[in-house]
This record gives sequence, C-alpha cells and structure tokens, in this order.
Amino acid sequence: MQPFSLLIDGQLVAGDATMPVLNPATEEILAECPRASHAQLDRAVAAAKAAFPAWAATPIEQRRQLIARMADVLEANAADLARLLTSEQGKPLSDATGEVLGMAAFFRYLGSLELPMRVIEDGNGRRVEAHRRPLGVVGAIIPWNYPLLILGFKLPPALLAGNTLVVKPAPTTPLSTLKFAELVKDILPPGVLNVIADANDLGDALTRHPDVRKISFTGSTATGQKVMASAAQTLKRITLELGGNDASIVLDDVDPKKVAPGIFEGAFQNSGQVCLAIKRLYVHEAVYDEICNELATLANTAVVDDGLKQGTKLGPLQNKMQYEKVKGFLDDAKRNGKVIAGGDVMDRPGYFIQPTIVRDIAEGSRLVDEEQFGPVLPVIKYSESDDVIRRANGTSYGLGASVWASDPDRAYAVANRLEAGTVWINKHLDMAPHIPFGGAKQSGIGVEFAEEGLAEFTQLQIINAAV
Repeated sequence: MQPFSLLIDGQLVAGDATMPVLNPATEEILAECPRASHAQLDRAVAAAKAAFPAWAATPIEQRRQLIARMADVLEANAADLARLLTSEQGKPLSDATGEVLGMAAFFRYLGSLELPMRVIEDGNGRRVEAHRRPLGVVGAIIPWNYPLLILGFKLPPALLAGNTLVVKPAPTTPLSTLKFAELVKDILPPGVLNVIADANDLGDALTRHPDVRKISFTGSTATGQKVMASAAQTLKRITLELGGNDASIVLDDVDPKKVAPGIFEGAFQNSGQVCLAIKRLYVHEAVYDEICNELATLANTAVVDDGLKQGTKLGPLQNKMQYEKVKGFLDDAKRNGKVIAGGDVMDRPGYFIQPTIVRDIAEGSRLVDEEQFGPVLPVIKYSESDDVIRRANGTSYGLGASVWASDPDRAYAVANRLEAGTVWINKHLDMAPHIPFGGAKQSGIGVEFAEEGLAEFTQLQIINAAV
C-alpha cells in the first residue's frame, strides 16, 4: 500500500515515528501510519495560528468556493477512498461509499451557509449590530466509527466561519483521513488545514494547547469528560458529541413485520457502532413475541463478512478493544437474558460477532444499563406507557430515541416526553446537514449541523454605536 503522510503547514511530512494500522477483518497489518510527536503537534498548531489572520480576512464567498472544491475532490475519488475506509474500518464497501459521498454532501450544504450581520436596534440614537467572528485555531478530534463522515460534520463549518483547523483522527482509522488531506492539500492556503495522527497520546496536548481556541470532539462520554477538563485550563469553546444508550419504544398497535426491518437497521447499522443506534428496545407485551421473532429472523439471515466482499451486510467490529468489550456484553446477555439469535463470536480471523438479539432481559444487566456499541440488542418488555417512559429516561444519556406506532398522535405524545436531543417517529438514524443535532444530559454539549452548528464555530460580537 502507498505510503501515508501527515499534513502540516501545507506540506506532506513523515511522522517522527510510525505505528501499524490493522485491517479488522483479517487482523493483519494494513499499512504503517506516520505517528506525530508532540513537537509536530506544536508545529501543526503554530501553522494554523499563523494562517488564521489571512484566512479569517478571506471573503466568505471565496472560502465557500474552496470548500465546494474539496467536495468535488471527494466525489472524484470516492471509489478509492471507500475501499481504503472499508479496509481500515471494516464496514461494507457500499456503506463506505455512502460515507464518502455523505461527507461530500455535508461539505456542500454546510459550506453554503451564511453568517449575516443582524441589526438588533437602529434608532433613538443607538445602532446595535450582532456579528459572528471566527475563533482562531480549532482542534477536531474524530472517532473510528465514521472517520470521514464525522470530519465532514466539523471541517466545513469551522473553515467557513474563518477558523483554521488541526485534525486528529482515531489511531485505528487514520488512513482515509490522511489520504483526504493529501488530496485537498493544494486547495487551501498552507496551514489552514493540518492533519496529524497519534497513538492516543496527543489528545490531551491538543485540548490543553494555549493556542487552540475550540475543540470539537466526537467520542465516548468518558473521554469527553477528559476533554472538557483539559479544555477548561484555557476556557476553550467546546462541542462534545458523546455516547448514547439510545432507547426505542414500540407501542402496542404496530405491525411487527412492517416495523422490524427499520428497527433492525436502526440497531445494527455499522455493526451497532453508531452513537445514535438503538441500544435498548422497549416493546409492549402485546407485540413482544412477534417483534422478537421478526428481529431474530433478520439477525439470523444477515450476512456477516469482510466488508470488501459483495453482499456483506455487517462487517467486523473496528478494533480489538471494542471486540473484547462486546464479548463481555455477550456473557452478560447469556447470564441475564435469553439469546434468540447470534450470541457468539465467529470462528475466523477478524473481530466478527454475530448480530445478537436478547429477550427476557431488564434493567440491572450491563447490556441494558450501559452502551454496548456493538451488534447486541436487548429487547425489553413493558406494559404501561408511563412506566416505559420513566425507564427510557432513566439514564445519564440523552442522545437519541425513537417511537414506533401506527397511531401518529400516540407516538407524538410519547416522543414529546423523552429526554433526548433527537427523537424519531417510525424511523431511526435519519440525519441530514440542515437538521440540528446535539445531545441532552451526558450525551453532549453544543450542537452540530445547520445554522446552529455553524454558530458554534464563532464568537458573537456586539457592536453598539451612538448615532
């Protein structure tokens, strides 16, 4: 495989060390990745800081055009980027292609937004204007489940607002991000975009760095707490999109055959490695057995294989640490519930776990109380709506939720009482760049996407003039 490089100050450079990146479908080394040192991180931040004044002074229309050119590059190189993404992340090639094209779509929409000046008052001797100014250097920390798509959430609004950027992908999925940086490096002025890779040892240095004015982080709640603590040293702005133990509630009037495929997709997309995936499924006792049976059938027929093989529905888990964690949830499921599909790791190389459906399980088990982030779904029985709403809300998380029902009024009444940043009705994981996205409780701070997300990359400045 071709060599990879860091991007610092417009130049492709070797890391001061290297680290292996594994293919999760084979556990074999896919490539040697450059690994940045603390000194290289400092150089990346210094380059971004030096580039900031000129980039912030660049007219927004020109910044918009450059972001659109990056979207063009993504689309032109979608096939190669998708194959690389599948090789390092594990997801099926069709899903990886969708991720690359989705990244381009986010670039196009978020790069098209405006930052208009707003007149608050103009009269009686006073003119008050509200302006949105760039912050400076932004650090973007990207997780391993959607390394390109989530970069597409952060890069366009950060650059459109006039900030410069230092990107740190996850150490197990850095290659597609480094390749993207190589492809677009000549579009932007030197230092506007910098991409480094580490072995999980530079995150604290980036979040503490005195010249970084904002951190946009996507990852676990535990790591997000550390990011927040580090950023507090210099009172950085932060956007945290964190974990979720997302509840889905199925009412008693559904057609099980009709809703089961959507529920299955909402729980098992990307082998369950989605922060917003259905993690707890509450089903009314009237349809409980039918829903369980339908989901078990879907799980038993799903093709689990190397993402590069045609027809694969679910790939491996992305890394060994997550694989071992999910194996622990399988053990818990067998102790505290009844496994009706899957339940085992696959006897082959790679981090493969069969999609697993667990019934007759309840709160108090790890699988229900914690975020599994893998292809294991607990199906929990309930009988009363007030009780299930209390149980769904009875967690420190509040990222997403969904309600499934034939009667839209009943579904809306339940959705309106759920404590989550996004609640879907009769669907799950429906996201778009024009729809604001953020978590409640310990699932995050701040908002991404749309005008609200763009504003998070700016400083509100009020000009109050006597006239």
